[in-house]
Amino acid sequence: MLASLTDMKKLFDFNVKFDREVVALTIVSTLLLMIDYYERLTPIKEIDRIALYLIIPLGIIVFAFRRPVGEYGFQLGDWKAGLALTGLVIAIGAPILWYVGRSDPAMVQYYAHQNGPVTAIFTFLDLIGWEFFFRGFLLFGYARYFGANALWLAAVPFAMAHIRKPAIETYSTLFGGVLFGLVAWRTKSFVYPFLIHWFVSTFTIFAAGTLR
Repeated sequence: MLASLTDMKKLFDFNVKFDREVVALTIVSTLLLMIDYYERLTPIKEIDRIALYLIIPLGIIVFAFRRPVGEYGFQLGDWKAGLALTGLVIAIGAPILWYVGRSDPAMVQYYAHQNGPVTAIFTFLDLIGWEFFFRGFLLFGYARYFGANALWLAAVPFAMAHIRKPAIETYSTLFGGVLFGLVAWRTKSFVYPFLIHWFVSTFTIFAAGTLR
């Protein structure tokens, strides 16, 4: 009987130790993405995303992790490098976005109808939390334990969250997510990848909308 109990203990001895912050980051981020996909908290999706991707993560950092939000990229960081990198990426990306946004039928179909006088406002509200979630909360949260490998860890859910979008865009997001992450990593801020992403989204919608 004693031998049997010892064997049972060995059977269920998985010898694993989890870090509570890594577990929390993984569970919370996955649940927030699922809630965003399946649920509506308010009649306005952009407001939902501010709550899900900005307010809730900030609350977790402050009240659960008890850390300064600046450690998760919620700061201006190295603004000189940030503005330089933002301008460089926009200058290189603009002609590519113009071509793809107008030439790919799926991109035109998906984005053309979103073009309008308040497009930039809606893309701002849609992306401000989204960028903090991926390039702040997840990136710098995972970086505490996985170092620079966090760039790839944060890029995977970012790419998966684009699956319902046009294929050419979705394929690009794995490496685009790493690029945005590198900007955040260099500047220690989510602000500059947000500015880049805000431009990318708004300009793509404008490019597709010119064909209507």
